[in-house]
Amino acid sequence: MKRSSKKLPRDTNQRAAEIVRLSTEEPAPIQTEPVTAYLAAIGRKGGLKGGKVRAERLSDKRRKEIASLGGKALSKSRQNKPLP
Repeated sequence: MKRSSKKLPRDTNQRAAEIVRLSTEEPAPIQTEPVTAYLAAIGRKGGLKGGKVRAERLSDKRRKEIASLGGKALSKSRQNKPLP
């Protein structure tokens, strides 16, 4: 539904009629340009393989450092939260 900067009428009946008109209005189809769609597809393709390639290129030592930092951050965030 399209948001309007136009204020709704103060009269109750007119306001109700305007709300119904806005809620039943057909949304305009979203048109994407071919270039945008192409770039989105390329970005998704790179994102799908990026993590695996990065993990393969990291040395074992660096990968352990990153995992250690993640574990410390996780335990720190859990310290302040009470258990349910």
